[in-house]
Amino acid sequence: MSKERDYYFEQYQDRKMKKWAGFYLSEHTAIIEQEKKRQPPEKKRQMSWAEIDEVLAQAFQNQVEVIIQKEELDGEGNYGADIIGRIQGHDELGIYVDSQKVGYDEIRHVHLH
Repeated sequence: MSKERDYYFEQYQDRKMKKWAGFYLSEHTAIIEQEKKRQPPEKKRQMSWAEIDEVLAQAFQNQVEVIIQKEELDGEGNYGADIIGRIQGHDELGIYVDSQKVGYDEIRHVHLH
């Protein structure tokens, strides 16, 4: 039986599967590098309600874009991506930044863009 096995490996010709393994590896490596570069947003200073109100009023009056960090954390304890846009309107519960509603109590930090 050993002779049959040796014969098989002597006659075996590679079908270039190594090429595909290398291709997968390079794609996998690229994805890992992208993940490393993607850093979670930094924790910004908690602003007082008076500071937040002042910045929001200024942005609304002058139609300037704002950058808002919400108080919510993801499953890993990181803050989400900043919300960037113009304030389109407001009500008693929050503001509308472009088409997204942000509650006043959700705002951790806001500054003009």
